[in-house]
Formats: sequence, structure tokens, C-alpha cells
Amino acid sequence: MARVLVVDDAIFARMRCARLLTDNGYEVDEASNGAEALAKYKQQKPDAVLLDITMPDMDGLAALKQIISHDPDARVAMVSAMGQKSMVVEALEVGAKDFVVKPFDAARVLQAVQKLVS
Repeated sequence: MARVLVVDDAIFARMRCARLLTDNGYEVDEASNGAEALAKYKQQKPDAVLLDITMPDMDGLAALKQIISHDPDARVAMVSAMGQKSMVVEALEVGAKDFVVKPFDAARVLQAVQKLVS
């Protein structure tokens, strides 16, 4: 069973995504900001990460850079609102494997996670 780290400062979005993944057979851990995500990534080495771009303390782009620095093989999909195209492009250049647009579509989230863990 694949383990997915869901990172989002919006508790409702994080819980909704976590429930979707759990209902589809994934083990899920959660983090509310980039710093927490980095610590949990180092501790638990999840199979995939869904990482929001806009967060307090450490944004998703900074967290992505540190996760990739720690583990160049990390499988990360960025989660972004419409209008963050330049940040998504930068994230893909840094090493993100995919992106999901918020508000997210359940089928698209599952597709992205399946792509990351396969």
C-alpha cells in the first residue's frame, strides 16, 4: 500500500484530499506547511507527496527544493490555484512530476497519485 503525504495549510482541503486517498486504499500522512512537510518527508519517506504551493512558514516551492535536495528521486505533485502558472512551471523545472489545480477534481487527484506511485 502506497503512503502519500498531503500538504496544505487549508485544513478542509487537506482533510478532503486525505479522505479521498484513504478511501482508495492509500496510507495518508498530513502536514500543514512546508517546514512540517520536509520534516515528515525525512522521517517517513512517503511514496508520493501532494504539495500545495501557497502556504505560510515555508511555501511549497521552497519545500519542494529542499525535498528534492534531500531525495532527488522524490515523487511530488504540486497543488495550485488557477493563476499560479509560473510557479507551477518553476516547480516542474525543479523536479515536481505533476500538478493538480485547486479546487481539485477527485479523479484528477487519483490520476496524479497513481502516476507518482507507479
